[in-house]
Amino acid sequence: MTHDTLTVKVINRSANGLPAYQTPLAAGMDIRADLRTPLVLKPLQRAAIPTGLYVELPEGFEMQVRPRSGLAAKHGLTVLNAPGTIDADYRGEVKVILANLSDQPFTVEPGERIAQIVVAEYRQVAWQQVEELSETQRGAGGFGSTGR
Repeated sequence: MTHDTLTVKVINRSANGLPAYQTPLAAGMDIRADLRTPLVLKPLQRAAIPTGLYVELPEGFEMQVRPRSGLAAKHGLTVLNAPGTIDADYRGEVKVILANLSDQPFTVEPGERIAQIVVAEYRQVAWQQVEELSETQRGAGGFGSTGR
């Protein structure tokens, strides 16, 4: 099975290469910190980390910025507004709001892989206000209602 590719215009003002897929079936690409010097994130501190990337997404697409599982599991780092959304009409620099949820300082090195990005298609919604919704087996059961 082959996948179609999507061409996305990008300006790279960083010293890093462009984000790239690490495996043939990967959904996300790692994105790197565009820093001149290391940045220390103290416990519970957050910072908007520049990437040096500017993108022009096609209409109907968004770019999601997500945490990297290795940084989360090993160091307690996460993308604070995960997933962050880059809209198709945004032309500013892509930045990653990185947060240190651990009890230890973490040093973000220049060029370090700090998050992953996924480009996804979306549709806008046209709301239809009604007085009732169709019945389902689940109904209004929420948070944990299908488990033990």
